[in-house]
Amino acid sequence: MSISKAWDWNESNDPYWLNPSEESYYLCARWKKLGYEKLLDLGCGLGRHSILFAQHGFLVSALDLSVEGTNYLIDWAAKENLDINVQVADMLSLPYPGNFFDCLFSLYSIHHTDTNGMMKIMNEIKRVTKQNGEIYITLGSKESENFKNSGFPKIDENTVLKSNDGTEKDVPHCYFDLDEIIDILRKINLEPINIRHKDECYFNGDKRSSSKNSYSNSHYYILAKNNAIN
Repeated sequence: MSISKAWDWNESNDPYWLNPSEESYYLCARWKKLGYEKLLDLGCGLGRHSILFAQHGFLVSALDLSVEGTNYLIDWAAKENLDINVQVADMLSLPYPGNFFDCLFSLYSIHHTDTNGMMKIMNEIKRVTKQNGEIYITLGSKESENFKNSGFPKIDENTVLKSNDGTEKDVPHCYFDLDEIIDILRKINLEPINIRHKDECYFNGDKRSSSKNSYSNSHYYILAKNNAIN
C-alpha cells in the first residue's frame, strides 16, 4: 500500500478551492430535510465545504492530511465564528468512533491512494457512518486522460502517480469504472442511490485535452446509503 501524501497548498493560489462546489448546495438541502446533523468533510482541503455546511447548521468535523490546509480552515472558521472540529489525520485510519456521522462528504479526495488504500478508506467510511446515513464521494474514472494517456507511472492496475509539478506532485490517484464502483459499494453494504459520470472538459479558461500540459479529467459522483449496522 502506498504512503499517503498531502497536497502542497503552497503551490496553489487558485480561488476555485475556496468556493463551494455546486453539489454541496444540493446536499445541504437534502441532508437538512433528512434531519441529519453530524457531518464529516473528509479530505477538507482549505475548508470550503466545511464552512458552507457549518453555516447551514451542521455539526461539522473536518479532516485532512495537510497541515497547511487545516490551519487555513481553523483561521477561516474563527473569522466566521463557526465551531468546526478540525483534525490532521490519514484517511486510512479515521480518528472517530463507529456509527458517528449522519452524513459524510468527500470531493476529489479519497482516490489519492492506491487500490489497497482505497478499500481501506471505503471500509473506514462505512465504519464511521451511521446506519441509514448517507455518503457523497467522488472517484476518478478510467475514462480520464490522466489515467489512459498521460504517461504517468502506474503503481498498480488502477493507480497512477502524478509526476508533474503542482499541488499533486507525487500524489497517487486511483481510478475505477462503473462496475468496479458498484461492486466496492455493495461489498461493504453501501447501497448506491445515484451515480453520475462527469467529464471536466473546460476549467478556469482552459479547454482540457490530451495535450502535453492539460489532461481531461473525469469523475464519478456517488451518493450512497449505509444499509447495515457496523
